[in-house]
Amino acid sequence: METALPPDSPQATGSDLGMSSSSAPVPPVPEVAPVTTPASLSDAPVYDVPVHKDRGTGLVIFGVFQIILGLLAALMVPLIALGAFVSRLGPAGAMRPAQFLSGVATYGSIAAAMLALGIGSVQMKRWARALTLVTSWYWLITGVLITILLTAVLPVTMKSALAQINKSTPNAPSPAMSTGIMAVILTLIIIFAAFFLIVVPIAFVIFYGRKDVGETCRHRDPVERWTDRTPLPVLGASVILFIGALYLFMVAVTTPLFPFFGRYLTGPAGSAGFVLFAALDAYLAVGLFRLRSLAWWIAVCATPIRIFSVALTYAHADLMQAYSKIGFSDAQVQMIGSNPMLRGHVLLWWGLLSQMLFFGFVLWLKRYFKPDAPAPAEVLSAQVG
Repeated sequence: METALPPDSPQATGSDLGMSSSSAPVPPVPEVAPVTTPASLSDAPVYDVPVHKDRGTGLVIFGVFQIILGLLAALMVPLIALGAFVSRLGPAGAMRPAQFLSGVATYGSIAAAMLALGIGSVQMKRWARALTLVTSWYWLITGVLITILLTAVLPVTMKSALAQINKSTPNAPSPAMSTGIMAVILTLIIIFAAFFLIVVPIAFVIFYGRKDVGETCRHRDPVERWTDRTPLPVLGASVILFIGALYLFMVAVTTPLFPFFGRYLTGPAGSAGFVLFAALDAYLAVGLFRLRSLAWWIAVCATPIRIFSVALTYAHADLMQAYSKIGFSDAQVQMIGSNPMLRGHVLLWWGLLSQMLFFGFVLWLKRYFKPDAPAPAEVLSAQVG
C-alpha cells in the first residue's frame, strides 16, 4: 500500500518522486546570505561629511606667514645686543642692563608667540585660530593708535633732529634738500608702519574671523580645547590682561617708575607697586576666563582708579627727575627729555587713551557675565526653609 507524502515534505527522496535509485543525485541548492535592511533610517550609517568650505590651505599660508614674522622678531634680539655694544661709543653712555633686558624679553616673547601660533595654524588647531584672532584685534587697535601717533609726532622729532645737525655740521645740505629728504624718509616710515601695524592685522582678522575657518579647525581638530571654554571676546580680554601682567612684572624689574596719585614711586616701592598690579591683572585674567562675575566687577571698579592715578601723576609729577632717581645718567635724561614723544607726556597720554578704550571694552563684556550660581548646599537650605 502506497502512502503519499506532501509535496513539500523534507522526507521525500528520489524514489518517492518516481526517480530510479541509479539516477544522478540532485546537486544541493547553494545557500544565499540573508539580506538585512535597517529597521529605520536611524540605523543607517552616518558619515561625517563637512558642509563648509575647507580652508586648510589658507591656514597653512597664514601660519607660515606668522612663522616668518616670528623669525623676524627673533632677529631683533641680536640687533639689540649690537645696539648695546655700539651705545658705549655714544655721548649718552652705554645702554643700561635693564634696557637691554627689557628689549630682549619683549622681542623674544613676540617671536615665541608668533612661532607657536604659526605652527598651531599650520596644524589647524582650534586654540591657534582663537588666539590668533583675539591677538590680531589687539594688534590692529594698538597699531592704529601707534600709526596715528607716529604721523603726528615723527615730523616734529625729525625736524628738531635736522635742526641740530644743521647747527653742528658746517657743510650740511641746504634746508630745501634736507626737507625733501626728510619728507621721503617720513613717508617710507609711515607706509612701513601702516603695513605691519594695520594692513597685516586686518588680513588676519578677516581670515581667522571667517566662519568656515572656524569650522575647518573644528573638523580637523575634533578635540575640545581650553580656548573653547569661554566666548572669544572674553578670551580676548583675558589674554590682554595676562600680557599686561607679564609686562608689568618686567617693568618692575627693569624700570621701577610707578605712577601713584601724583608722584612716581621709585626703587623697591615702585617695583612693589608694579608687582601688585601684575598680580591683580593675573587674577582678573583667570577670573574673566572662568566667567566669574566678581572678577568683572573688580575690573570695572579698579580700572578707573588706575586711570585716575596715572593721569594725575602725568599731569603733576616730574618724569625726568624720576628717571634720574633710578640710575639714568644726566646725558641719558637729557636725551630722553629732548624726545618730543616724552616731552609733554605725549606717549604716556596716548597709553592712557588705550587704557580708557580697554575700560570701555570691559564694560561691553557685561553681557557675558551672569550672577554666580549659588552652591548646592545653599539651594537645598533655601528649599527646606
